[in-house]
Amino acid sequence: MKPINFKYTTLSDNDKELNLFMTVVGESVRNSGEISTSNQGHPADYWFNSQRWRVLQEYQIIYITDGFGIFQNRNRIYRIIPGSVIILFPGEWHRYRPLKSTGWKSHYIGFNGDMAKILFKEAFFSPENPIQIIPFNGEILETFNKIFNLTINEKPGYQLICVGLLIAYINQIIAYLKYKEFEGKDIEIKIRQASYILSKRVNEDVDAMELAAELNMGYSYFRKMFTKYTGLPPIQYHLQLRIKQAELLLTSTNKTIKEISYELGFESAFYFSRVFKEKTQMSPGDYRKLHSQ
Repeated sequence: MKPINFKYTTLSDNDKELNLFMTVVGESVRNSGEISTSNQGHPADYWFNSQRWRVLQEYQIIYITDGFGIFQNRNRIYRIIPGSVIILFPGEWHRYRPLKSTGWKSHYIGFNGDMAKILFKEAFFSPENPIQIIPFNGEILETFNKIFNLTINEKPGYQLICVGLLIAYINQIIAYLKYKEFEGKDIEIKIRQASYILSKRVNEDVDAMELAAELNMGYSYFRKMFTKYTGLPPIQYHLQLRIKQAELLLTSTNKTIKEISYELGFESAFYFSRVFKEKTQMSPGDYRKLHSQ
């Protein structure tokens, strides 16, 4: 059996006050023919085997990059394949093991904090849906390795650096899962075309239905997929571009608010000012004063 490399972090009071902090990081290689899980070196709260259930009071991400196995929670048994990402939630009963015939290679990080709750509010993360699939991803593994090496070396302040990397690690996983249905497909090209058209028409009103027709797409489908990809409906996306352009003009030119509203295609200075305040919580005049100072 190859050695299992892991480290449980030593947390200071300052570390525990962070909105996100790590508890453990490790990687494990189980060769074919090995079925037992060694608990040597692990705190008792983390012990488990293929027969014993375990409940953790933290989040964990376990990325299986090679081999096959089984994961079980209260709901059902799941088949683990290469690329499986197991998401463990606090207080959830679970157990898992590699298949004897294949073994597996796993990379895992444990963490906790209020920010973890926020990051895991994405709809595709839930205790009822603990397995996601991410085929071998060099970028995600590179971030994991940085966290792993920093934690093993345990230089002063490493927790602070690792928190930033951990956020990046989680967001890389979220980004892949969120946009995987678009990757390499025609719809992604269409949405990018739409984004480009909207950016070029920042000085005018845009009709989303006409834009969909221009791209040879049905409006309902176009609006749904554009919103899913960008986080905003097409018209709101376009409005945000116009507001950003307005901010630039307010801080880099001496143009009046009326001139800016006209240049950006708003029907009146009054309407422009109302929309600008809704989006920035400041009037155009106050925004200009604040940033000129």
